[in-house]
Amino acid sequence: MVEKARAPAWYWIVAVLAVIWNGFGCFDYVMTVTRNVAYLSAFPREYVAYLDTLPLWLVGFWALGVGGGLAGALLLLRRARLAAAAFGVSLLGLVVTSVYQWRDTEAPAISSADVAISVAIWLIALALLLFSLRMLRAGVLR
Repeated sequence: MVEKARAPAWYWIVAVLAVIWNGFGCFDYVMTVTRNVAYLSAFPREYVAYLDTLPLWLVGFWALGVGGGLAGALLLLRRARLAAAAFGVSLLGLVVTSVYQWRDTEAPAISSADVAISVAIWLIALALLLFSLRMLRAGVLR
């Protein structure tokens, strides 16, 4: 049996923060697709109306993005090698949904806060994928 490398304390901090971050992404997804009135009341009406026009296949890729991210984070907690694959699936979902939204001429105007959130999502998704690959190579993930 191959002995796995010891996970440093900062590994666990990253894994827990990844669960919290991706858990919020899943919460946002569920509240949005179930049309939770209280949650959606914080968004502009035109944005909520736009959500109703999204094709089902795109909503599926959104689910892959947030679900893959949460799965990857939970797999980090288990120190499972499949974490990297899950983060890869998450990134695929992010790529497809982002490209669709950037190209959609009917999408509502975005604010600088929206751009900042999108940049943060991209940076964190890429960082988690790279982190999981590094931990896989280091033998922390089994």
